[in-house]
Amino acid sequence: MLWSLIKILIFVALVVGLTFGAGYLMDTGGGLRVALADWEFNLGPLQAVIAALLLIAAVWLFIKIVGFIVAVLRFLNGDETAVSRYFDRSREQKGLRALSEGMMALAAGEPRVAMSRAARARKYLGQNAMTTLLNAQAAQQAGDSRRAAESYKLLLQDEQTKFVGVRGLLKQKLEENDTNTALALAQKAFEINPKHSETQDILLRLQAERHDWTGARNTLNAKMKSGALPKAVYKRRDAVLALQTAKDVFDESSTIEAREAAILANKKSPDLIPAAAMAARSYLAQGNKKYAVRVLKKAWEAQPHPDLAAAFAEIEPDETPVERLKRFRTLTAIRPDDDETRMLLAELSLAAEDFPAARRALGDLVTRHPTQRALTIMAAVERGEGSDEALVRGWLARALSAPRGPQWCCDNCQTVHSSWGPICDNCGGFDTLSWREPSQKSEPTGTGTELLPLIVGGPAASRPVEDEGEVIDEKAVERTEK
Repeated sequence: MLWSLIKILIFVALVVGLTFGAGYLMDTGGGLRVALADWEFNLGPLQAVIAALLLIAAVWLFIKIVGFIVAVLRFLNGDETAVSRYFDRSREQKGLRALSEGMMALAAGEPRVAMSRAARARKYLGQNAMTTLLNAQAAQQAGDSRRAAESYKLLLQDEQTKFVGVRGLLKQKLEENDTNTALALAQKAFEINPKHSETQDILLRLQAERHDWTGARNTLNAKMKSGALPKAVYKRRDAVLALQTAKDVFDESSTIEAREAAILANKKSPDLIPAAAMAARSYLAQGNKKYAVRVLKKAWEAQPHPDLAAAFAEIEPDETPVERLKRFRTLTAIRPDDDETRMLLAELSLAAEDFPAARRALGDLVTRHPTQRALTIMAAVERGEGSDEALVRGWLARALSAPRGPQWCCDNCQTVHSSWGPICDNCGGFDTLSWREPSQKSEPTGTGTELLPLIVGGPAASRPVEDEGEVIDEKAVERTEK
């Protein structure tokens, strides 16, 4: 501390001296006159500058000599490394400068330059964690996976840098699609640092891809405890994993365990449609129709869905179409204005051959929100009421190019899936599928299908559509045709 203060004072004195000298040169017209005892020196401008440089060199040398003397005195006072530190200080400064330049080159996207600076830093600083990490990241950025792996393995030898080494190797294996090794490395990284959010996400995704639902639930629980996941989101995702456990148990025909897992998934997230449908079927397998109805009604209140309607129909499989239409009133009364409810009522009315009621249920849906299902149901209504065949074909032609309506869409990559799953097949996102209309609407086809109504007869001549509505499936059309 004292030596640092002395160096600062010397520097200030040097600046003051140079300032004074420059002012004196200006006053004397550029020359310099030095009188020392009986000696007198007259220096011209060039000679004065050279003398000033020599003076600076002398001061620098004096500081070095003083520093060395101080180091020797410390050594004699018992500090065994004082002299070696004095000579190593310049090497350390060069090494740190090379390390800094390497980090800047790495950030600038110049991996080759970064590797050369890492080698230079290693020359002055020796093999330490920073130079090894710089070399590993530069090699990985340059595509030299072998050198990067060697550097990451060196980091495994120190407990303080072990996690960084495992994480680096993990990212390499993920880039190489070596999921087996990546899973083992992710588990190791999770053991070292269980609160690391990125490691938790990677491990959860790899476990879900391998259908290790129990391990995934443990990882999800750790993620929630570390504070990286809100409790509401945790409940939802744990329900997703419990649902997948139930599906696997169903596949193995272990019905008791499957029922318990399905019911647990529904209790954790009542609005999860696949869990509600599976839980209802589990209650039906137990002969508990009352609980099945309760589960489906609660899920329908959250979001009407065809799978819920199908499960509700399974409660009384042998009822007549009229009886089914009457029983479904308890479900459709929950959200009567929803498009799915309107289409469901229309389908049930078609099955009961009550075509005016189907038209009323469908309402203005074919003009307000025309989808393939709504337009097809309208075609069945027209055929059931005996309308002209050209009019029926007009509705069906419109259905060919109409949007399909709500589907299982990934919220990350917008990919449409035919059925629900915990993981998006395209982007690998976990719990990203939601029941909604795709963000990308259907475009005109190359064959001009959207123009067919002009050829086969448009639906404009059909009777006015009253307010209310729902959709039909292909079986309903076949029943109407018969």
